[in-house]
Amino acid sequence: MVSKSPLDDPESAAFAWARYRRIMRFMFLLTVGLVAIAMALLYKFGGEVSVHFYIATALGVGFVMLLTGALMGLVFLSSGTGHDEAVDNKLPDNSIDGD
Repeated sequence: MVSKSPLDDPESAAFAWARYRRIMRFMFLLTVGLVAIAMALLYKFGGEVSVHFYIATALGVGFVMLLTGALMGLVFLSSGTGHDEAVDNKLPDNSIDGD
């Protein structure tokens, strides 16, 4: 029988998702700041480049930062709630006899 995950409890799940949203808000603010710094540095040291270069850089930095934050937030959510321990991972013994 599979044990219940702590995320099955509505109160525990609400707390965990609130913490995830707080992490994502922080990552969004950090991302906006870093994109602004990157744009300022490109403008100062980049020389004469196309506006498309600025757009691509802003989208690239923003997307990577937010995706990284979202995935790490989900790892923290899963680990912090005990959801990982609730997973039943009993695999059959595939060892060769005599080893």
